[in-house]
Amino acid sequence: MPVLISMLRGINVGGHNKVGMSALRALYESLRFEDPRTYVQSGNVIFRSKEKISPALAKKIQNAIEREFGCRPEVILRTTDELRKAIAASPFASGRNLEPGKILVTFLDGEPGPQAHAVLLSLKSYPEELHLKGRDLYIYFPNGAGRSKLPWSSLAKALKTTGTARNWNSVTKMFTIAEEMESGS
Repeated sequence: MPVLISMLRGINVGGHNKVGMSALRALYESLRFEDPRTYVQSGNVIFRSKEKISPALAKKIQNAIEREFGCRPEVILRTTDELRKAIAASPFASGRNLEPGKILVTFLDGEPGPQAHAVLLSLKSYPEELHLKGRDLYIYFPNGAGRSKLPWSSLAKALKTTGTARNWNSVTKMFTIAEEMESGS
C-alpha cells in the first residue's frame, strides 16, 4: 500500500488551531488510513492509503479535521517519490555548508501562476535565496527566518496557490520515516 505524506498548514502556531498529534493519528485511523505516524507538532502525518493523492483526498482530511478539531487547515499531500524528488532537486548544494534549519521548502498545492518567477526575481535585493521548482519553493534564510524582511504577502499573491513550509531537517526526517514505512520497518 502506498505511503503518503500530509502536511497541515497553520496548526499549533502561536496557540491557534491546536491539534494534538495522538488525536490526529486517531483521526487518520478513523479515515481508514493505515499506520499513521506524526512528526513534530506542526501536523506532519505519514500514512499508508489505497487512495491516490487528489483534491478529494485533501478535502476528505480537511473535513474530518474541521469536524473533530474545529479548524480547517490546508492539507498538502506528497508521495514518498515526490518527497525524494524534492530533496534531490534542492538548489542548495551540500558543499555550501548551509545550516539545514535555515533552509525552508514550501510545498505548494498546485503549480504557481506564470508571474511567480518575475516576482521572485524582483526580490533579489533581499538576502534570502529563493528557487521555484515545480510545486516546491526553496528558500535559504542566511539570517534565519525570524529576522527576514521578505514581503511574504507579495510572494503569496504571486504564487496563486496555497502551501506550507517545512525546514530542511523536517523534510529529510519525514522522508526517512516514509522510506522506512515503504520498506516495512
